[in-house]
Amino acid sequence: MKRTVLLCLITIFSMAFTVAQESDYQLVAKTVNYYLEGGTNNDYETLKKAFHETATMKYITKDGYKEVNALEFFSGMDASKPKQNRTTKIADITISGHAANARLEIEYPTFSFIDFMNLLKIDGEWKIVNKIFYRKPALSAAQ
Repeated sequence: MKRTVLLCLITIFSMAFTVAQESDYQLVAKTVNYYLEGGTNNDYETLKKAFHETATMKYITKDGYKEVNALEFFSGMDASKPKQNRTTKIADITISGHAANARLEIEYPTFSFIDFMNLLKIDGEWKIVNKIFYRKPALSAAQ
């Protein structure tokens, strides 16, 4: 009898932990979707919901390493412009406690971006605190 009760308690606790992880997974996905949807629709107000105000974006150009405030970089978006011709996908989300990483794929007709987003759960809300990315030519453009 004691063994059965113990197994039931272990099962309940493991299920509760799984549900909590799924909830955080959904919340991280919601956050990165603010970024993806805002970018696709040229909607800065939606995009900025994803980022902490001090979030950085780091990347490599032909001139070398660059580091900028992410919100300042995107602040020039113009919602009156047509929607971007691109497809987006959340390729992976990894969560450990209050830290998470998301790998996003954004495909345009002639190139794609692979974005790596680092997120923290700040005051109960997931925010992107850092973004790095790689821009690669599309297979058809590289040939």
